[in-house]
Amino acid sequence: MIRICPSILNANHQDLPGEMAIVSTDADLIHLDIMDNIFVPNMTFSLTQAKEIIGSSPLPVDTHLMVINPDEVAVEYAKAGSKSVSFHLEASSKPEITIKCIKDSGARAGVALKPDSDFSEVAEFMNYLDMLLIMTVEPGFGGQSFMESMMPKVEQARKYIGEHALKDIWLQVDGGISLETIARAAQAGADTFVAGSAIYKSPDPAAVCRELRAIASR
Repeated sequence: MIRICPSILNANHQDLPGEMAIVSTDADLIHLDIMDNIFVPNMTFSLTQAKEIIGSSPLPVDTHLMVINPDEVAVEYAKAGSKSVSFHLEASSKPEITIKCIKDSGARAGVALKPDSDFSEVAEFMNYLDMLLIMTVEPGFGGQSFMESMMPKVEQARKYIGEHALKDIWLQVDGGISLETIARAAQAGADTFVAGSAIYKSPDPAAVCRELRAIASR
């Protein structure tokens, strides 16, 4: 199953309800990036703002935490109604406990890896995860170029998932996903795709969602 997740990082923040509505019939989840200007050099939405977005979204929300203290705050985004909450392994001191807390609060639990992090660092937690997010850019800003060099990591993760029969895990890629790059990411084994600029910088975001799905499905 292919999942398309428009990132509202690149949407018009003055009209987020309208921006989410535009893609509501052609996407699967809304991707919500939470940045704290510490773990990454950018600031996005507060917890209060995130709750408003989650509450008003016509689609389930996939929350990606790029924050220094996920062990403390991840559960709050799950309790707020996120369908999925992902946090960075690099920022967590007790990932197994944080994964459990997210799940116990009703959300799917995901772990994200920055480009410099190896798949081997997350392998021991794969049995507990609902999603693995492999960053295909350095986290912090939208509009960056897709890192082809991350595809062997995606392939390694897909191989591990297959060998260990972890059929319920989503394998997500985030960063530089576009009509030109999604085929390569799908070929490597990704099934869940975050796209920001490619969708929201387009004159027809819904059409781009459909095109992305069609390419990935092939």
